[in-house]
Amino acid sequence: MNASVQHFTVQRNNPAQGRWHQAALPAVGAGEVLLHVDLVSFTANNVTYAMFGERMKYWAFFPTNDAASGSIPVWGFADVVASAADGVAVGERFYGYYPMSSHLLVKPARVGPGGFLDASEHRRELPAIYNQYVRCSTDSMYRQDREAELAILRPLFATSFLLDDFLADNQDFGATRVLLSSASSKTAYGTAACLAARGGVEVVGLTSPSNAGFVNALGCYSRVVTYDALASLDPSVPTVYCDFAGNAALRADIHRHCGEALTYSCSIGGTHWDHLGGGAALPGPRPVLFFAPSQAKKRAGEWGPDGLQRRLGEAWERFITQVTSGPTKWLTVATSSGQEAISKAVADVMQGRVPPNEGHVLRFGS
Repeated sequence: MNASVQHFTVQRNNPAQGRWHQAALPAVGAGEVLLHVDLVSFTANNVTYAMFGERMKYWAFFPTNDAASGSIPVWGFADVVASAADGVAVGERFYGYYPMSSHLLVKPARVGPGGFLDASEHRRELPAIYNQYVRCSTDSMYRQDREAELAILRPLFATSFLLDDFLADNQDFGATRVLLSSASSKTAYGTAACLAARGGVEVVGLTSPSNAGFVNALGCYSRVVTYDALASLDPSVPTVYCDFAGNAALRADIHRHCGEALTYSCSIGGTHWDHLGGGAALPGPRPVLFFAPSQAKKRAGEWGPDGLQRRLGEAWERFITQVTSGPTKWLTVATSSGQEAISKAVADVMQGRVPPNEGHVLRFGS
């Protein structure tokens, strides 16, 4: 086991600026577990965590000793390297929410066959969905040969599934068309796949001309429109806008174009993080931020946690089959290990230099 912890932190006011730190391994106290973070993903979803870090308290999960810096949360896999907690053994592997660090100290609670909840003091008031660690040996969604795809797509698809469920739960707000920006992004096309499977609405993807070919080839959109052809959309069709881009100028154009036919405007991500802006004084409905944990909590209350996981698992199997078995390769995995390579991968994703069919996983090493 490494004798030190390697941390990668970013400036909160400029997440494109990052640096590495080294610290001593923490002591493992009674009831605690030390995890070695092995394989995690870094996608536009993590850029969103950074951009909404203050507003949505993402910085609070893995606090640093510097108020100006933060650890961007990532999803992936870690192994238990030391345990003083009942029911969690050294050598076990868990899927969950981790810092961009080589190690994480947790305090397991509600330990069961499926995993545990981190009850560390600073996380107790944060959304439970981010505090759950899933035991790979009992996880129905886990496959060792698909760890990279799981790390990249599972957290994104959970948002996609819950967003589609939220729209269905509200009868699509009376719309017959759902318009998704940043249509080449993984969360957007996961949502499009769910919408297409459910049916009942036209699923329109907005994308750049350079990504139009890729988005068309996915086959989950009813129609693909480039940003410069927005005017080609019939403005009278009742429409829900799902904003995965976070581009204020684009949002304003869509609100002005659709006007009263825009029945709901939903903000999910910020892939265009350098063009984020508010939604005040726009025609039509005020944009509302979609917070996936709220829908998850609602459905867990209605269906039970097992019922929610069963439905998510069924939708995931349909989706991952499309991703891995279709005529077009939806995802190519790029793996980076070592500080220099990880720093470059993070910068590439932050600056939008990653092709839409590429997904990055980071390995922190042994």
